[in-house]
Amino acid sequence: MRNGAPEPTEEGGAEAPRPRRKGIYVLPNAVTLAALFAGFYAIVMAMNSRFEAAAIGIFCAAVLDGLDGRIARMTNTQSAFGEQMDSLCDMVSFGLAPALIVYEWALKGLGKIGWVAAFVYCAGAALRLARFNTNIGVVDKRFFQGLPSPAAAALVVGLIFVMEDAGYRNAHKLDWLAWTALGVTLFAGLTMVTNLPYYSFKVVGGRRTVPFAVIVAVALGIAAVSMHPPIALFLLFCAYGVSGYVVYGYRKAKGAPVSVIATSTDEPDERGLHQ
Repeated sequence: MRNGAPEPTEEGGAEAPRPRRKGIYVLPNAVTLAALFAGFYAIVMAMNSRFEAAAIGIFCAAVLDGLDGRIARMTNTQSAFGEQMDSLCDMVSFGLAPALIVYEWALKGLGKIGWVAAFVYCAGAALRLARFNTNIGVVDKRFFQGLPSPAAAALVVGLIFVMEDAGYRNAHKLDWLAWTALGVTLFAGLTMVTNLPYYSFKVVGGRRTVPFAVIVAVALGIAAVSMHPPIALFLLFCAYGVSGYVVYGYRKAKGAPVSVIATSTDEPDERGLHQ
């Protein structure tokens, strides 16, 4: 190209402009990779029977997962590559890792029922992430459709965190604890693929102003978690896991719309999502 004009080719025509090279932004993808490492670390810790460290790894992955998207938006570095990478890393950290950890911790003592429950959770996470990616343009941004996978993972490993902190070791040998873990695993896995509305907190974390009382509540919440993290975090995610059912029941009773789908796409294969 000379003086801004395309160079002529041998046939006499103008050379087509070269497509712009697609770059990969370092900062948000580095945070996503850190979340993936935290999930991988959790699996390794579970293989070595260090379940408390495994639970902490999943919680760290959840925090990092909440940061990468916000960093990308704040720095204007969103990309299709980052979106796909985030989904793949979420599947490992919040789908595969929690299923393997809870199986190794308690479910392996239940035989086939145990690994089936772990697979149900893993499949639920995969389906939830796939639906999230395909419905991202039609879902009300104030809500998630179904329990988010990081919250589901925190619910499962939160039980492990509490019990390990209380001194319960070899959970797969305690029938009552193994069956409790199975119930929590199935609840989290199946709730991910429901149409229940879960508040996304994107409005609070965005540019809109919030009342001063919200900041005070956040400070009190941080103080409560710091007093005893295992119990506080587990109760927090238990409350969030139940909140979707509460919101659904409240809206149903008031006669308000219960679907989080903002726009109908009239696709035959997605008709069930718009009820």
